[in-house]
Amino acid sequence: MPNFCAAPNCTQKSTQSDLAFFRFPRDPERCMKWVECCRRTDLETKTPDQLNKHYRLCAQHFESSMICKSSPYRTVLRDNAIPTIFDLTSHLGNPYSRHRKRIKEMSEEEIQLLRQQKLDQVSAQKLTNQERIENTIQLHNEEETRSLTQEEKDNKDYLKILFENLVFMGKQNILLTGHHDDDDDENCEDAFTPDNFQALMDFRMNCGDEVLRKRFEMTAVNVAYCNKEQLKQMLEICGSCVREELIREVRDVHFFSIIIEEVVEMADEVYLPVFVRFIDDSNNLREEFLGVLPYEPDADILAAQFHATVTEKWGLNLEYCRGQAYVPDNKCASNMKVVVNTLLEKYPQAVFSLSSSCALNIWLAKSMSISSVSFVLGTIEAICMFFNLNPLLVTVLEDTITDVFQNNEEKGNELKDICRSHWGDRHDTFEILVDMMHSLVIFFENIRKDASSPKYTTYILREASSIWYSVTDFEFVVSAVVLKNALSFTRAFGKNLQALTSDVFFASGSLTAVLHSLNEVMENIEVYHEFWFEEATNLATKLDIPVKPPREMLGVQLQNEETNVLIESYYKEILSIPLVENTIRELKDIFSEQHLKALKCLSLVPFVMGQLKFSTSEEQHSEMYRHDLPNPDTLSAELHCWRIKWKHRGKDVALPSSINEALHLPDMKFFPNMYALLKVLCILPVMKVENEKYEIGRKRLKAYLRDTPSADRSSDFALLYVNYDVKGDLDFMVDTYLQLYGDKVEGLIASSNSQESTAV
Repeated sequence: MPNFCAAPNCTQKSTQSDLAFFRFPRDPERCMKWVECCRRTDLETKTPDQLNKHYRLCAQHFESSMICKSSPYRTVLRDNAIPTIFDLTSHLGNPYSRHRKRIKEMSEEEIQLLRQQKLDQVSAQKLTNQERIENTIQLHNEEETRSLTQEEKDNKDYLKILFENLVFMGKQNILLTGHHDDDDDENCEDAFTPDNFQALMDFRMNCGDEVLRKRFEMTAVNVAYCNKEQLKQMLEICGSCVREELIREVRDVHFFSIIIEEVVEMADEVYLPVFVRFIDDSNNLREEFLGVLPYEPDADILAAQFHATVTEKWGLNLEYCRGQAYVPDNKCASNMKVVVNTLLEKYPQAVFSLSSSCALNIWLAKSMSISSVSFVLGTIEAICMFFNLNPLLVTVLEDTITDVFQNNEEKGNELKDICRSHWGDRHDTFEILVDMMHSLVIFFENIRKDASSPKYTTYILREASSIWYSVTDFEFVVSAVVLKNALSFTRAFGKNLQALTSDVFFASGSLTAVLHSLNEVMENIEVYHEFWFEEATNLATKLDIPVKPPREMLGVQLQNEETNVLIESYYKEILSIPLVENTIRELKDIFSEQHLKALKCLSLVPFVMGQLKFSTSEEQHSEMYRHDLPNPDTLSAELHCWRIKWKHRGKDVALPSSINEALHLPDMKFFPNMYALLKVLCILPVMKVENEKYEIGRKRLKAYLRDTPSADRSSDFALLYVNYDVKGDLDFMVDTYLQLYGDKVEGLIASSNSQESTAV
């Protein structure tokens, strides 16, 4: 269906013009300004939602300074754009004209003032010769677009096929390069050699594609359809178009949060995956993958590059960012803190929060720059990856657990169920590790003894031997035991943060008690560490693991009688004390005063209200979001009505237990402030995404990284694969390519028609 311009005396529509068309804004105040500028009486009775859904203004009614391109792929308005260019007088010369767009009558003074403004605008426009030339070229190009020659149409059809194949291969994660010998260094250099792309194009032509047949029926059989540089350019456009589709949705709803995942490797470079969380038009909480950013070791440069990419290249307005989170890595946790603090200084409303995708205890461990903790985390990751190699390995481990726990079948069955799950990222991971350590040592030791057996591959034997050396190291044992005990104080607290909305609300109130317990541990660290070290020593003795100093202490000569005393003291200084200190510090950073105020606003959820006997003080805590409300002056009265509505509900009416349930209530339109508050609270990174299909992007990214060798990974391919359900506009991709690389199109077409082309 074509879009018609809603401006008076404007006959533009999308099917007859290349002009961009813009929706009326959802923001009531800004929408009213648009209506006033249009001077249409029939629009004054429409709601902002109705105007946003059914009415458009074309680009002719905006100053050029109000229109920008946040990327080369999409024309957008600035956030403060107001239409100022209108023809409000041409209909006055024709008394018989009838207008579907009823224009508000203007007084003679207004007409004269408007005409004078137009004269002033014309006199102020002093174009240079270069600007005139550029405008002429632009108009000429627009004329050519309206009447394409047959050759130009054929070229666009050919480009469309290239983009269609690229999108298909990206969404199916089919490498462009095909297979090659890893030992062949010359071939390995061509990371984008389009073997699979060439084969797919050949297959398509052999199946009767008319466009390809006409173009290539007279060429050599080994002709290349396009070179690797052009493929890179097209692939970049594919990824950018997919990202722009997602960002357009985010812009429409304004508020969002940003989540940065753990660093990943792509083509021997390190990147940060970035996700955006927002409430879509259907009131569903979604997390979408926006792409990756290059990791920079210098923290200040990383913060500057992150801000520039997100705002200038991707076009997100961080003024609307209401939450930020990151999943730390031992090597880059300090740099990510700088990024977070830099954004907080510029955008105080972007609350730093824990990500719901990462268990609190795992987050705390990954944020520690303690070598022993990194050793344990790396070993856990290696163990989990090892059992993913072959399901039969898990079966063998289960048999080992059965033998170890013959006298405690209940515990054994519990561990067997756990070992088939993703136990490496749970709240109780370190407790599970200590419980399974005996079974793991026996399991890997048995594999080493069966080195001559044909049932294990060389790779499995090598990995098993490496893990065995790690789990039989006393440093690993004592570090795992200390992590288990020190983080036991935050285990229940972190688990509640990833549970129901009411659990999150009450967990925020228990933070003081958690910090009190950790401070008590810190004050009595001598006693606590003595118990922890004794537990580790007993476990090591049971497993025949010798008690020895950590790697940093191996060069120190010790007498036998003082060895154990000094080892215990050394682990206290390098492990127990910094671990507890770091835990206290990170908890205070994550759960800042602003973050706790935001979580207190969860008392707006009716189920939480009921648990609090409807005696809550939401208005005090919601003050931080006052500027995000459509009618802040009526907040107090609306809160009272909201509370009364649920307090005096019918007996058969259940209280909504989550923000998601509340947002989908049919009468939320009568509570605009509540609706706005709940949407902002829902996008906080700590809140759980209740519908798994709206956070599948993270799982698809992990699958892409798991299935694709590092050297063959591509950020644009990752965007296509992860955002599988985003429908890219192929025509728009073609137009974008012609706009950016129009001077190279002739070379692309020529290379495809040349019989002397070399197959890539």
